[in-house]
Amino acid sequence: MSEAQAEQGASTLNVSRTGAKSQRYRDVLIALIAFTVLASLPMLTSSKFLLDFVIRCSAYGLFATSLNLLVGYTGLTSFGHGMFFGLGAYGYGLVMQKTGVSIPVAFVATLLITLVVATVIGAICVRLKEIYFAFVTLAFQMLIHSTILSWVSLTGGDQGLRGGIPRPAFLGIDLSNHLHLYIFSCALLVIGLLLMRQIAQSPFGYTLRMIRDNAARASFVGIDVYRAKLTIFVLAALFASVGGMIMALFVSGAYPEFAYWTISGEGIFINMLGGVTTFLGPMVGTVLLLILNDTVTRFTEYHGIVLGIVILFFAIGLRKGLMDFAYEWYAQRRDRERG
Repeated sequence: MSEAQAEQGASTLNVSRTGAKSQRYRDVLIALIAFTVLASLPMLTSSKFLLDFVIRCSAYGLFATSLNLLVGYTGLTSFGHGMFFGLGAYGYGLVMQKTGVSIPVAFVATLLITLVVATVIGAICVRLKEIYFAFVTLAFQMLIHSTILSWVSLTGGDQGLRGGIPRPAFLGIDLSNHLHLYIFSCALLVIGLLLMRQIAQSPFGYTLRMIRDNAARASFVGIDVYRAKLTIFVLAALFASVGGMIMALFVSGAYPEFAYWTISGEGIFINMLGGVTTFLGPMVGTVLLLILNDTVTRFTEYHGIVLGIVILFFAIGLRKGLMDFAYEWYAQRRDRERG
């Protein structure tokens, strides 16, 4: 390589690093603005329903976005991702009920539990391909759900964790106060989305895209496909667990439905609604699904039929999620204007 070529390569690398750093600063700025807007809502409205809606969006949004790290970025369609949502809720609730530690310690302990469980399950599942991966994750979720139902002395069985979850104040934060819980949930949502965004935009994130597009070629160029899949499987599980902890705080308990297969189905549905090719697609899908559920169940008991029609509209009509459709429409319009 000549000296000129070396200088050109170094210059290109520096530009790339500068662009990545600029993107990171932009993401942090957007996250701060989003948190400021969300934190300002209680000053703009006295609606408890709206604040509750945002807390639920925080829980399910983290869960759905973490699922998209597997589905959209890695090509791993998990039918059992909801087990980690339930594990977060039950793990946090049990740690608080049995030990009485502070909330931050309980959060860390729950994440460590999730880390161990996800590593063991992921080590088995990520070796499998396509439909086998999907159904083995579902099998593990059914196993965890069955354990929750049968271990009545620990989990409360089909009644769930009863007696409430202690919420001792820490660092001036009292989560028994609804406003504090709201701000805390918004902070976890924004931090979680920011971290997942950095993962998606990092070199590791682009490695995942390469594995999604052609795992054999990625392996051929020296990428440890198994390790990369296991790493993202565990990371996605941790973020889903945080969503479960927010839900446990919100309802002051944990219930078997949090670990049932329908939770994973809702995660897939959310990603179908919002789209898997744009980072914020799952958050848009979360908002849409919760609005649909709240609206439809208010007017009819046949909400399953309505949701089925919505699925058909997106699957057959748009053939993509809402954000995917909007992004593609914008890109085509921009190309027409330039042409």
